[in-house]
Amino acid sequence: MFGIYRDDKLIETLYSEKKTSEILLPFVMDLIDKYNIESIIYTRGPGSYMAIKLTYIMLKTIEIVKGISCLGCSAFALNNEEPIKAIGNLYFIKEKETIITKKLEQPVDANFALPQSIHDLEIDEESTPEYMLPAV
Repeated sequence: MFGIYRDDKLIETLYSEKKTSEILLPFVMDLIDKYNIESIIYTRGPGSYMAIKLTYIMLKTIEIVKGISCLGCSAFALNNEEPIKAIGNLYFIKEKETIITKKLEQPVDANFALPQSIHDLEIDEESTPEYMLPAV
């Protein structure tokens, strides 16, 4: 899911069912050609390690090559702080300001949505991925 914002207001939303590795670069390059993009905000996590890592590497490359700043936000900011699937029946849960992992017996289908305005979105100046699970 991609959103284009002008003056902090959502003006366009784009969706794809394709894998991040298939769609991310073509989508972003098309948007860079179509709009005067000053910065890109992505969800730093928690979520799919592969998708987060791939997104971060690509956006940092664009930041270096094109001068478009890369910023991050929490995935919880886009799903009303609902549980986010980690692996199997393990989910990321936000408790106050702490993110924990917890096994849930019933699957949770947390829907993500772009805010109509990013004026109040908590944006991290830090853009590095926020990995939550220890290395296996």
